[in-house]
Amino acid sequence: MCGIAGLFDTRGRRDFDRALMQRMNDIQYHRGPDEGDLYFEPGLAFGHRRLSIIDISTGQQPLFNEDGSVAVVFNGEIYNFQELVPELEALGHVFHTRSDTEVIVHAWESWGEDCVTRFRGMFAFVLWDRNQQTLFMARDRLGVKPLHYAILDDGTLIFGSELKVLMQHPGLDRGIDPLAVEEYFALGYVAEPRTIFKGARKLQPAERLCIRRGQAIPVPRSYWDVRFSLDNPVTMAEATAELTERLRESVRLRMIAEVPLGAFLSGGVDSSAVVATMAGLSEEPVNTCSIAFDDPKFNESEFAQMVADRYRTRHFVETVKSDDFDLIDTLAALYDEPYADSSAIPTYRVCQLARKQVTVALSGDGGDESFGGYRRYRMHLMEERMRSAMPHGVRRPVFGLLGRLYPKADWAPRVFRAKTTFQALARDSVQAYFHSVSILRDEMRRSLFSADFRRQLGGYNAIEVFRRHADQAQTDDPLALIQYIDLKTYLVGDINTKVDRASMAHSLEVREPLMDHKLVEWLATLPSGLKIKGQEGKYLFKKAMEPLLPNDVLYRPKMGFSVPLARWFRGPLKQRVRDAVLGDTLAATGIFNRNYLQHLVDAHQSGARDYSASLWTVLMFEAFLRNEGSVGSDSTAPRINRV
Repeated sequence: MCGIAGLFDTRGRRDFDRALMQRMNDIQYHRGPDEGDLYFEPGLAFGHRRLSIIDISTGQQPLFNEDGSVAVVFNGEIYNFQELVPELEALGHVFHTRSDTEVIVHAWESWGEDCVTRFRGMFAFVLWDRNQQTLFMARDRLGVKPLHYAILDDGTLIFGSELKVLMQHPGLDRGIDPLAVEEYFALGYVAEPRTIFKGARKLQPAERLCIRRGQAIPVPRSYWDVRFSLDNPVTMAEATAELTERLRESVRLRMIAEVPLGAFLSGGVDSSAVVATMAGLSEEPVNTCSIAFDDPKFNESEFAQMVADRYRTRHFVETVKSDDFDLIDTLAALYDEPYADSSAIPTYRVCQLARKQVTVALSGDGGDESFGGYRRYRMHLMEERMRSAMPHGVRRPVFGLLGRLYPKADWAPRVFRAKTTFQALARDSVQAYFHSVSILRDEMRRSLFSADFRRQLGGYNAIEVFRRHADQAQTDDPLALIQYIDLKTYLVGDINTKVDRASMAHSLEVREPLMDHKLVEWLATLPSGLKIKGQEGKYLFKKAMEPLLPNDVLYRPKMGFSVPLARWFRGPLKQRVRDAVLGDTLAATGIFNRNYLQHLVDAHQSGARDYSASLWTVLMFEAFLRNEGSVGSDSTAPRINRV
């Protein structure tokens, strides 16, 4: 695992400042503490930080082809590189390393832009072909590895694994994008391809961008998508057998390393399945790492211990205190832009623990999206059955009116909240799902933002992120549609972002067998009834794992990897929340309606409402603003750009 950085003159061959390039590379030292190097030629500068995993002795980057005309900087792993080497050698290429990185330069020479379709792995790379005067960048299919870039007014392209790399450049427009703010307060992250800054972008998953010097800069193009055909005629027995074999293959590929390797073990189905599979493939005990909580409501360690005992793993556990809230400013510095998933705290801690034992850890991330594990999926399907009984043209006016007139009852269990039910029935499928996952829902964001800021939004609503992906989904199956949306949004913007930054902060490589694109493609062919059956999520996955895992692990209620925000904000963080939410930093932006901020704080701290998720989202935005002004030698205070 590594960090990449660079500068490219899209118009000419200007020389770049070495000190600037050094700063850009040094700011991501944590991503690759083992080695670092810079490379310059007219109109180009590459930087790389290396965490040595495969071919430790000769895999340094930037890495070149035989005559030095093609160079690449690369973050990630190409898991099928050993299959590609003999194929490329048969085409006349000569390999000088045992590194998966070298496959990229030779694949480019043989297959051009389509080289990415041959790679199986997690990757973000930028390649320079001097003979063709071409810069090529690409990102893996499911967005496991990040890639940020910006094109400055003078034609300079800057790129980096993290946004902080771009922030070192004095020419980057760091004015805050109002549309990104809207997305953040709805979703808890800024969705691809936006960043919080108007001047920077994220390359989206499965996108490639090919720039030829002196020519107009094209838009990125997609090279892959997952299609939920749901037409596989496989029986249940056949599906469980094939799933087990596909998981074994995916895990086996991700166990290739020349450094200590292990796995996260939370006690949930996904990580437990990965560990059980690893144990069946390894002659040595698997290293497993778990975080326990001193609050029993959040503690899953006993279930992790069951799996560790069954497979005789070398199990490492550390207990996190329920008041482990000292990471707020650390997280703001890690994520570079507002990020509101509070499970980043225990994720940071488990990565910290794992790095004491291993350099590579396998995780269970991605299982909920592909197997149908989220509780919200089951709730959505229940609502969809009710919505399907009446055309939307009828439902919308009838239930919309009832939803407006019926009294609000947030104190009641959801099933008895008639107002909420009426509102849900008035929405179409995408509206309903967006509403269910939003941290601050539409009416709350309207109250949160100042009148001036709402004008800057120009009517933009973050639901457009979901609409854009829904239009590409090619399915009207209720479960498949929201799985597709999550694979494009939540998995990338929240889960993968969380794990990448938290692991790289500790120079730990995390690999994700449940996000293998071939596995995801196959799962998308299976009928939705194999994923959710009645009220049982991950039905197929659990059935396949029954021979390998205890029923107490497979069939207990999902707990999640969470922290006690509500208690924190009424207890040890009470004053900090009040000072941050009502303080000068947020007031100075002009974004917020202070009266509504006051309401959020007062109502939560009095116990009248649970606004913990909303307050955490505001708190992390305030922490971002304070951190943003401290990154980069030429930093200025953040600005709100007019739309």
